[in-house]
Amino acid sequence: MAASNASPIPATLIPGDGIGPEIVEATLAALDALGAPFEWDTQVAGLAGVQAAGDPLPRAALDSIRRTRLALKGPLETPSGGGYRSSNVRLREEFQLYANLRPARSIVPGGRYDNVDLVIVRENLEGLYIGHEHYVQIDDDPHAVAMATGINTRQGSRRALEFAFEYALANGRKKVTVVHKANIMKALTGIFLETGKELYEAKYKGKFELETVIVDACAMKLVLNPWQFDVIVTTNLFGDIISDLVAGLVGGLGMAPGANIGANAAIFEAVHGSAPDIAGQGKANPVALMLAAAMMLDHVKRQDLATRLRTAIDQALNIDQVRTGDLGGKASTSQFAQAVVARIQAG
Repeated sequence: MAASNASPIPATLIPGDGIGPEIVEATLAALDALGAPFEWDTQVAGLAGVQAAGDPLPRAALDSIRRTRLALKGPLETPSGGGYRSSNVRLREEFQLYANLRPARSIVPGGRYDNVDLVIVRENLEGLYIGHEHYVQIDDDPHAVAMATGINTRQGSRRALEFAFEYALANGRKKVTVVHKANIMKALTGIFLETGKELYEAKYKGKFELETVIVDACAMKLVLNPWQFDVIVTTNLFGDIISDLVAGLVGGLGMAPGANIGANAAIFEAVHGSAPDIAGQGKANPVALMLAAAMMLDHVKRQDLATRLRTAIDQALNIDQVRTGDLGGKASTSQFAQAVVARIQAG
């Protein structure tokens, strides 16, 4: 999806729930200052979707993403009760968003870990996450036995692995680590490990280093020495856990952007939740969503603008020392946005 300066790129915008509208507003201010090429179609989802259309994923929002194939979304709250499924999981299934991309980079120095620069690629549609679960009643206990079925396919594994391998090549990464539990879950995660090794031998050998690590050992190694990793690719459930662990190495979920990439669409988001307890108070840190917007610019081949945005965020945090409360500062959401905009304009 190449873009010239002149041609607008249609994209869906979902402000989301809780702090979503505040961090979206901050991110749009930065994108406007950059002259980003997006032409927004604003839609509601999550709790706002239930209130507006009786559905956390209204048809209008889905139709918009189907048309634009590109979206930026704030955090969505899944209503409790009422049998609602996670809107995020539904979006992944609806648009076959098979790869979840979660970069983790140290921006604010002086934490427990400095100079971390890792990328997690998580398979997004399979495994235990598909939610094929049921209970078995014994005597008068309807929940006496809980059962779950996990399914990984060769094709699904290959798509996610190929995405990770191609990402490593395109971004000059030197090593990819396949994380698994094939010593115990020999079939369910063994197929992922086996497919990764075969794909590497067939197409990628010598282009980067491939290693394989069991998931529990990987968690320990990430805490002891995260710098030994570069790109990590893994199955759905392990990726969910490890990507949050890695976010913790760089300052928490407030610094963690995510992208869900598929054959038919790409949806960019902040990884954190809607934080209703601080909504409307101007306390939210918009960095994760701003970084997600930078990933979106990369995706539409505007790396020039993505680099300017990341640089402005770095400068606002580290040179201007403008930081929100979760990073030890006193700035409001809008004050941080203003600092980023000023850096963009100065650059």
